Amino acid sequence: MIRIPRTAAAAALLLALPLSAVATAAPALAAPASASASGAPTDVHVELPRPAGPFAVGREIIHLVDQNRTDPWVPSAGPRQLMVSMYYPAKPGTGSPAPYMTPEAARLMLDLKLPGNTVPTEVVSGARTWSRTDAAPQHGRFPLIVLSPGFTMPRTELTALAEDLTSRGYVVALVDHTYENAGTTFPDGHTTTCAACDIPPSEQQRVALNESRAKDVSFVLDRLTDRPHPAWRYARLIDRDRIGMAGHSLGGAAAVPTMLADPRVRAGANLDGTMNVPVPAGGLGGRPFLMIGHPLAPGQEDPTWTETWAHLDGWKRWLTVAGSNHGTFTDNPVFFEALGMPQPPGTTVAAARGVELTRQYVAAFFDLQLKGIPRPILDGPTPQNPEITFHP
Repeated sequence: MIRIPRTAAAAALLLALPLSAVATAAPALAAPASASASGAPTDVHVELPRPAGPFAVGREIIHLVDQNRTDPWVPSAGPRQLMVSMYYPAKPGTGSPAPYMTPEAARLMLDLKLPGNTVPTEVVSGARTWSRTDAAPQHGRFPLIVLSPGFTMPRTELTALAEDLTSRGYVVALVDHTYENAGTTFPDGHTTTCAACDIPPSEQQRVALNESRAKDVSFVLDRLTDRPHPAWRYARLIDRDRIGMAGHSLGGAAAVPTMLADPRVRAGANLDGTMNVPVPAGGLGGRPFLMIGHPLAPGQEDPTWTETWAHLDGWKRWLTVAGSNHGTFTDNPVFFEALGMPQPPGTTVAAARGVELTRQYVAAFFDLQLKGIPRPILDGPTPQNPEITFHP
């Protein structure tokens, strides 16, 4: 959730540290099991887990420009610009395979996270997804979920979650927060870098990042739901009365200031993000909130979570995933395993299992809150998911 020092080795490929790790340098990476003599992995092909829902997944990338807001990190760039991946329920057999991310953005991410990087760019940019470009949309209207990634991470870290939610009958807007991640590629071919990464971390900066993301999300909602000229050609698929937000790390924490500022967001979910903008004593107006995190040391909890929990005034759940780490709730471990790279000490949840658990509980939450479908796994511990602990 915070800036990772460029001089520190990453604990695992693409891993963004949580706020609790501010003062901790990550251990050096071991060489990938598939590495050549030069240290670069060979013959590695990454495939994301298949979505669990009945719908095929379409994807379209849109470019949004906020003419009313100057970019907060690079004012000389002019208006705030965002790239958003729109996922939508599609007709089977239409469209062509969607790439994971652009080669330039993948290279910048690898170089930022792995000093001395030798991982071939195409291992990331060429990862297999389950979405299709130019796919024909299904008929109907679907709830909209906005997804926001962790600080320093591109939007693609939540691809597996976006595809799964879409397959279950949601439209998903996966937002890149420009200059807050390793690289965002724009339609003219240029790729921005992480200007915000060079700002010394402080409480003030973290609050500013949260508030900026809330403005980004509200602007995206404005453009997607605008009448009569929405920014996306398939905006008719969106049910404007059923909107939720979820995110990882800073992206999950940003659900709080977003909900405080924007009543259109009816439900929020935070995947392992320290919440620097607190929920006020008056709560979130009764709106539901889900918190899913990795375990800390025995007897410890993130104080921003305990404070948030006390102030939440609607339906709420706080779940801990035993054996997980900060990156478990993203695509990152899928790459770790394919490259033979170690996960942080104490990690026992396999990559596919981490993706499965994240998908199950996030989808169950939005099914309940936006579709009114009861999901018993949210009622308490279940034998099929022994990793999940309910708090307090």
